[in-house]
Amino acid sequence: MNALDQKINERFPGLVVRKDLVKTVKGNAIVPTYVLEYLLGQYCATSDEASIQSGIETVKEILRKHYVHRNEAGLVRSNIREKGRYKVIDKISVALNDKNDAYEADFANLGIKKVIVDSGTVKAHPKLLVSGVWCISDIEYEHTEDKNISPWILGSLKPIQLSHFDYEAYLAARRGFTTGEWIDLLVQSIGFDPELFGRRSKLIQLMRLIPFVERNYNLIELGPKGTGKSHIYSEFSPHGILISGGEVTVPKLFVNNSTGRIGLVGYWDVVAFDEFAGRQKRVDKALVDIMKNYMANKTFSRGVETLGAEASMVFVGNTKHNVPYMLKHTDLFEELPEKYYDSAFIDRLHAYIPGWEVDVIRGEMFSSGYGFVVDYLAEILRHLRSDDHSDRYKDSFQLSSDISTRDRDGINKTFSGLMKILFPGGGASREEVEELLRLAIEGRKRVKDQLMRIDTTYPDIDFSYTAPGGTKVSVTTLEEDEYPTYYHRRAVGSSGGGQESESSGMEAPQDSPGSGNGVAPQPAGPRDGHRVFSENQKGVSFDLLFGPYVRGAKQITLTDPYLRLFYQVRNLMEFVETVMRHKAPEDEVGIHVVTAKDELKGDQQQANLIAIEEACVGSGINFTWEFDPTGTIHARHIVTDTGWKISLDRGLDVFQPYEMNNAFNFANRLQEFRSAKAFEITYMRLA
Repeated sequence: MNALDQKINERFPGLVVRKDLVKTVKGNAIVPTYVLEYLLGQYCATSDEASIQSGIETVKEILRKHYVHRNEAGLVRSNIREKGRYKVIDKISVALNDKNDAYEADFANLGIKKVIVDSGTVKAHPKLLVSGVWCISDIEYEHTEDKNISPWILGSLKPIQLSHFDYEAYLAARRGFTTGEWIDLLVQSIGFDPELFGRRSKLIQLMRLIPFVERNYNLIELGPKGTGKSHIYSEFSPHGILISGGEVTVPKLFVNNSTGRIGLVGYWDVVAFDEFAGRQKRVDKALVDIMKNYMANKTFSRGVETLGAEASMVFVGNTKHNVPYMLKHTDLFEELPEKYYDSAFIDRLHAYIPGWEVDVIRGEMFSSGYGFVVDYLAEILRHLRSDDHSDRYKDSFQLSSDISTRDRDGINKTFSGLMKILFPGGGASREEVEELLRLAIEGRKRVKDQLMRIDTTYPDIDFSYTAPGGTKVSVTTLEEDEYPTYYHRRAVGSSGGGQESESSGMEAPQDSPGSGNGVAPQPAGPRDGHRVFSENQKGVSFDLLFGPYVRGAKQITLTDPYLRLFYQVRNLMEFVETVMRHKAPEDEVGIHVVTAKDELKGDQQQANLIAIEEACVGSGINFTWEFDPTGTIHARHIVTDTGWKISLDRGLDVFQPYEMNNAFNFANRLQEFRSAKAFEITYMRLA
């Protein structure tokens, strides 16, 4: 275990589990992650390897004996008959049989119906009445000659979710973690390795949890397929439900007027719509109208009666086009079903998660570290729904008066959710509060900026805040910084310019990494300056960063103490390739590298540097290298004999992890398709 895993086990004994164990025990059992982690939490919530292995075998045995596979349902029913009583793990739903005045349960996989359930059980677990709940239950069999009486009897029923927890102990343990450690713990808890994510990417993952911690929160995430948009809502919590966007009806979601039965919003904390995108999807307009009213007012009508609910609404779907295409031709909501492509509906969304910033899920991204047993974290998040942290920024920051009430509500709810997730007991620094406030503003701004492209009636809004000292800080979205030429466009007929205008909006600076045309920009001539790049920004390449500055140079010295790991040496090779592209064929260029020796894998590091040296023989590049004899270098910079010094706060390590072994991956072949880390670079003319 690393230091973080040790701290996690010390601070939360018995409440955490090693995240790779889920795959180990799952086999072919089609059950949500929270069901498996509930069992793992009973037997494997320890750091002792022997106990873990013993617990794994116990959980596997429980699943083997008691989880009901559909194709083995007949055998399980036979076991119940022969033994008289048998424990099963299955999804159970309950309905009221008004003719018999009795509650009857259906077992999804076991295939038995009309099992009598006492009213006390239904009152204790009302979600049984809507869509069903995963449970561990004892089933008895008692045959009778009366055909109207079911032979199946429910002996006991226990929903698979935590029954109690100590919230004060949770807050006390939280205080033992730094903010970075806590973020990594939460990222590991949802199953990912935090080492493969930057700070912004981690926070975007955690934004998906806000609907669980914030009442009546309306969230949308659209992006490429395969990025795990729906995973959290189907696997993470027993308090959320994922439904197909095309299958929902008014009675199922809100209320059945004929029976008076409340729908999903009355029983679940989060109702998520999967595969919500699709322009041609058939949608009931009455459902859209009720949805808009509920999202705005938290209420819906049953005849003349008005009812309220607290369920948050989440909409996730896939996009067909990349961001610059959408910004040039339509907008970022282009994939919504036609009846939802409505400004009144869109305006009720509190935040838009940029799904295109989330990497497609790869095998190495899953965590083998420790994280919360998810049903424990789910109960904590549910407990926090009663808190309100939306005012935690107001002592230091003031939102622009230009921001409307609805925009302000969206920002406040997103900020409150993030604060409850990261700082449930307070203690955030001013810088950390500002970081979350900017992310909350950006989430709402993404919604409003697209509304202004769709509807001419929406005015321009200054999404900014005032920092201590009276400094005004304007907030932009990442895609706004990357594609300013296409981003700042208004709906046809608005005062801001027509949708057909190719040149509307701000023009990108000559050497901006995002030229707005979706094509890798050409580097401009070299000039002094300081540039800042955002995390997840794309369109960045060594040609853009260094091309103009190495052109014409005969000798280049690169100093970087961190050229140790394979990907770091690969970055070095790509820098050499950049110099090769920008030199004249008849010229020779010397590249000298000064780095520090890796104490653990120095031999492999040396072998990789020699491999680059050998590759350059006969190419016109004279590559040499040395280990810093003093062992004290820290600065990272490039110096050319043409009088340029380039200071790099990250050296050449400016890209986030990508699939280096996949020859058919664009990010592997072209730097412009990689997501960048946050970094800064300064160009100085020495002569």
